[in-house]
Amino acid sequence: MAESAHATREATRGMSGLTRRMAIGDHEYGDTERSDLVKMYEGTLGKISEGEIVKGRIVAIGDTEVTVDIGFKSEGNVPLAEFKNRDELKVGDVIEVFLESVENKDGQLVLSRKRADFMRIWERVTKSFETGEVLQGRCVRRIKGGIVVDLLGIDAFLPGSQIDVRPVRDFDAFIGKTMDFRVVKINHPSENVVVSHKILVEEEMSGQRKAIIESLEKGQILEGTVKAITDFGVFVDLGGVDGLVHITDLSWGRINHPSEIVKLDQTINVVVLDFDQEKKRISLGYKQLQPHPWENIQNKYPVGTKVVGKVVSLADYGAFVEIEKGIEGLIHISEMSWTQHIKHPSQVVSMGQMVDAIILSLDKDAKKLSLGIKQMEPDPWLTLMQKYPEGSRHKGIVRNLTNFGVFVELEQGVDGLVHISDLSWTKKVRHPGEIVKKGDELEVVILGVDVAQRRISLGHKQIEENPWDRFGDQYRVGTEVEGKIVRIIEKGVIVELPLGVDGFVPVSQLSTTQVKNIADKFKVGDPLPLKVVEFDKDTKKIVLSAVEFLKGKESKIVEDYVAQHRLAPSTIGDSATITGTAPSGDTSIPTEN
Repeated sequence: MAESAHATREATRGMSGLTRRMAIGDHEYGDTERSDLVKMYEGTLGKISEGEIVKGRIVAIGDTEVTVDIGFKSEGNVPLAEFKNRDELKVGDVIEVFLESVENKDGQLVLSRKRADFMRIWERVTKSFETGEVLQGRCVRRIKGGIVVDLLGIDAFLPGSQIDVRPVRDFDAFIGKTMDFRVVKINHPSENVVVSHKILVEEEMSGQRKAIIESLEKGQILEGTVKAITDFGVFVDLGGVDGLVHITDLSWGRINHPSEIVKLDQTINVVVLDFDQEKKRISLGYKQLQPHPWENIQNKYPVGTKVVGKVVSLADYGAFVEIEKGIEGLIHISEMSWTQHIKHPSQVVSMGQMVDAIILSLDKDAKKLSLGIKQMEPDPWLTLMQKYPEGSRHKGIVRNLTNFGVFVELEQGVDGLVHISDLSWTKKVRHPGEIVKKGDELEVVILGVDVAQRRISLGHKQIEENPWDRFGDQYRVGTEVEGKIVRIIEKGVIVELPLGVDGFVPVSQLSTTQVKNIADKFKVGDPLPLKVVEFDKDTKKIVLSAVEFLKGKESKIVEDYVAQHRLAPSTIGDSATITGTAPSGDTSIPTEN
């Protein structure tokens, strides 16, 4: 018996499943019938090819595999795990399988039930892509950029931008939800599918959007949801169409960012300010639904009222203070201090600082509000006349030097000006820096106080008596003196005389011949023998001459002067024998200040 069974198996090796069964059970068929069946079967072999879905009959069910006969020369095995309904399988059932390979290394067909199921789904998905059919899917897990969707049993990708018309911030909220999708992209080589739910929402809302746009009117109040917040404004979903609330239309007050007023997904009422049906642009307002803060401002903030506000902006000319949302006032730098010279508001206030102020003026139509902070204290200038009477002496600190004078601080916030002409009785001062330096202590006399202009005039030379009263005797015309050159100017030289007073020697009085360049012949520090040729107490002018001094002098004195300054020997020597009057020509001292 064993030998007979073995012989039967050897005889049927290589036959198809159908042929083998006919050979084993040949008592069921006659020779003619069997021959006809074989021919019919072999006629089907050419119709089967790899990569196709074929039908087959289950011929055996094992522990791990299911044997399937597809009518080929050999049978194939399919892993039992690929069947979803494995408990319902029975021998004789006709099923679909995918033919991956005609035979493997063992000469058997390579079949796949899982691949067959996938291909049927792929065909459905591909067809829906072509026809636009809506498919249901379940969101199964989150990945970078979107969500994986179980679409009829295969994985599809749902990008985050295709979930909804509104930006989605929490993808996890969709996991586990079953939703409708439309296939928007298929990659056949990689078998990737991209789906969209947003496109269905947009189609559903298209009619609603059209109705909204057609019914828009300026001034219309609508309810919407905050869809997106940007630096320049807020996009509001009006139910299928978006409108923009610009940052300037969010609040009557000053804001730095729209998020200070509204939040994402917040439901708000807005008013239609303008719209363009062709471009589908809608301008919305939010603050316009709130009372304007300037409506009753004259009753709420009359002139003279004390207010508290926050510094919201600084400009070169002052500081803007917000006393409530939508109401700002300007504190001009002139209203910041009674006594200090404020160059920039940052010297007094800073951004975000809370300050007390007084309302100085109000223009409701122009929406202008003037504030002052110095008015919070008594005006010290009203008492300065008593504290600094004219003629009184004080000491102060030099705070600033200018071309025209010196600013001296008498006390904190109280400055006075010493004009350059009031620095010295005797010196021809070109710049205050010749007399004082910044930070020096300087004794001054109060010359005058102008309360209206907030000015104090100071003098430094007035600390001493006017020496010109006695200079008339010391420097009478014809007096011979010696002076030291302290400055060379275009028209001559300035010399310092005894008693510390400056005098002027015109270039014509330095030599009898023309001196083209004074600095070539005379140097600062050179002593000069001089004679006073002009004295004017009122204009504080002393004019001197070396030429007049040398007239009639001994030859030795003249020769020494000529040699010292490298002058031509005859220039003054000849004039020494000549007696004459005071020099003619321009002897005025040039103004250098």
